[in-house]
Amino acid sequence: MYTGGVQLGAYALARTGPAERERLLRDCSTNVDNLAAGRWETLLSSALVVEEPMPLPYALLLVAVLGYAEYAYGAWWTAAVFLFGHASATLLVYGALRRTTDAATRRAVDVGTSYGFNAVLGALTSALPRGTVRTAARAGLLALAVAPVLKRGRTFTDAGHLAALAIGTGLSLTLDCLCGTKHQKMA
Repeated sequence: MYTGGVQLGAYALARTGPAERERLLRDCSTNVDNLAAGRWETLLSSALVVEEPMPLPYALLLVAVLGYAEYAYGAWWTAAVFLFGHASATLLVYGALRRTTDAATRRAVDVGTSYGFNAVLGALTSALPRGTVRTAARAGLLALAVAPVLKRGRTFTDAGHLAALAIGTGLSLTLDCLCGTKHQKMA
């Protein structure tokens, strides 16, 4: 339902005029200027809006990851991990950028599903069989997220994706420690 709602909202947003579309995106954005002004509601609104309709492969992957997370751990767990990962990664990026004087970076439109998606994906590694498979999945996902951060032309969202995935993976490791044998039966 979440993915469908975000996608329908993107189609509706695409039908608005350019000035209204830009205003709505900026109002929902977790950019430096909004957060510095105390517009903390954008930590939620930014996860509900995308700049343009999601490409079908990404939308299907989002549905698959969130759907499996709901199946394995429940809707509340999935929503909590998604929102915690989204907000935490956003605040880490904000902390790194808050002193920037670059006006374009301070006002950049920063909305979308990707931070929450990455957090849930990282957290879902706890659903994999213990041992080599789980460790390899965690290492592989983190390596894939590090690659864009190391390239020339990286953006702050590349760092946000890595942060969100690391947060989700950290939650997964915590879940492993807290649940031990009981959790192993779920996986």
